[in-house]
Amino acid sequence: MGINDIIHDGVSIKIYSADEPDKVVIHFNDDITAYYKTKKAIIKDKGIYCNGISSILSQAIKDGGVPTYFIRKLDENEQLCYRVDVIPLSMIVRNVIAGSLAKRLGLKPGTVPEMTIYELCYKSEELGDPLINDSHAVALGLVSADELQQIHEMTRKINGIIRPMFDKVGITLVDFKIEFGRMPDGSLAMADDITPDNSRLWDKATGLSLDKDRFRHDNGMVGDSYRSVYEKLKSLSETK
Repeated sequence: MGINDIIHDGVSIKIYSADEPDKVVIHFNDDITAYYKTKKAIIKDKGIYCNGISSILSQAIKDGGVPTYFIRKLDENEQLCYRVDVIPLSMIVRNVIAGSLAKRLGLKPGTVPEMTIYELCYKSEELGDPLINDSHAVALGLVSADELQQIHEMTRKINGIIRPMFDKVGITLVDFKIEFGRMPDGSLAMADDITPDNSRLWDKATGLSLDKDRFRHDNGMVGDSYRSVYEKLKSLSETK
């Protein structure tokens, strides 16, 4: 699969046009940032681990009946995906209280809520990705009411697919963030990767973080934690 012009030059991923106009190649980098890109580093082989984790989870999501732009893993650092029109919204799924939610509402980190909490963010770097509600999303013309309902349904289903996968390998899926997009035919699909870069993952036995929080809080062993997540999910997929 050949790659051509760069479409998106991000921190953790770069997106290139592919030979086929309806497809793109996503390349996962070793770069990592935090605090609105004011803290930066390179973690050896992080791209390999994130591509592996994303590919395993995306395939499981697709097999579970949720449309996704993921097609297949190409090599250690790259995957082939459909070209989509990304909707400027993020769905945040919170299975356990942590991070900004704990600070915002004065809740104790680690508390398991009676029901999973779903939050909606408007993707705007200039505005700091503010929290919005369903009415905002529709009123701003970002999505139709029907599309938003579909996004909520797909998000709940995605959580229902991947949360048990992490449970089986001894990891708590605390929270994660995903985006959606419109396929060429107008239908909706998950248009994002799920990795330790955009999720919180806690080791069930030790309670230690296995995600980007290790970098945020200078806890070290970032690459080892990412590798651990990848190897555990890989072993799960290989036993099927």
